[in-house]
Amino acid sequence: MRAFKDNNGRSWSVVINVTTIKRVRGLLEIDLMEAVEGNLLERLVTDPVILCDIVYVLCKPDADASGITDEQFGEAMFGDALAAATTALLEALVEFFPLPKRRLLEKALEKMRALEVRALEMAEKRMDSPELETEIENALKDIGTSSGSSPELPELTPAP
Repeated sequence: MRAFKDNNGRSWSVVINVTTIKRVRGLLEIDLMEAVEGNLLERLVTDPVILCDIVYVLCKPDADASGITDEQFGEAMFGDALAAATTALLEALVEFFPLPKRRLLEKALEKMRALEVRALEMAEKRMDSPELETEIENALKDIGTSSGSSPELPELTPAP
């Protein structure tokens, strides 16, 4: 079992077992088994809406007991809480599978995390580069010199 806190300070437990997989299939038509041989992992890390929907369905019995709707749950999911929920879900998925598939899933997660770190490092390097600043300054100069030469808008005539 994995846990995380939402931005309202509520604690949620993420458990994946046969019953919760069936619940996700039934309510969302998403098969958590695709984590091993499909593109579900990519979807989970790139689409926070799908991720939150799945996590809410996994936590639905606790949410229902507390009177928390899916909308209220989603409103408390952003920033660090979203990252914590992602980690909890991915780790719970790894724990669910038997050893051979678990190893495969662990390797896939390691590669995804390494690629994410690398992509963020590259983006940060680009943001810090003097070339980007020069490109922005040139673009602003181009906007400034062309602002006085915008084309005339056609005259509108009322419909008969």
